[in-house]
Amino acid sequence: MQGVLAAASIAIGGAVALATPAAATVVDSQPNGFEVRETAQIAASPEKVFAAIGQVGQWWQAEHTYSHDARNLTLDLRVGGCDCERLPGGGQVAHMIVDMVVPNRLVRFAAALGPLASTGGAGHLAIALAPKDGGTELDLTYDFGGYAKGGFGQWAAPVDGVLGEQVARLKRYVETGKPD
Repeated sequence: MQGVLAAASIAIGGAVALATPAAATVVDSQPNGFEVRETAQIAASPEKVFAAIGQVGQWWQAEHTYSHDARNLTLDLRVGGCDCERLPGGGQVAHMIVDMVVPNRLVRFAAALGPLASTGGAGHLAIALAPKDGGTELDLTYDFGGYAKGGFGQWAAPVDGVLGEQVARLKRYVETGKPD
């Protein structure tokens, strides 16, 4: 799954699910770090949602990539796999590295997303999937902490906003075939 913020990298069912928006929460925000959480009910099986997560270039928002082209994003859903982006001129960026996979149930990443990658911080992003009401309940949690001049407290809301957008796009992509 791709990441977050201006440098982005991540990321999410029946008829009821189409009317159910993603829920976003800043769980905690401190000078040394924060936790945000996004949840969504998706009208599709956990297998379909899990497969779609791996197709990040199809649903991630282009403006939250370095190249401004989401088609440059790839995600290898295996331990050690990269949520990577090809850059113009042959460059590359690793937004997140997969550190745990339970197919159709969980993927976890080591991730300092977007501008957070230039700080002395570290983070983990987890996407858990569970069958619910004939579809899938998606629960994304991003925990980040460490050091940055001025602290991390002001980052929680913007990161939550970007992740919320990506979860909503993933949900639409899975349910309709189009993220917009």
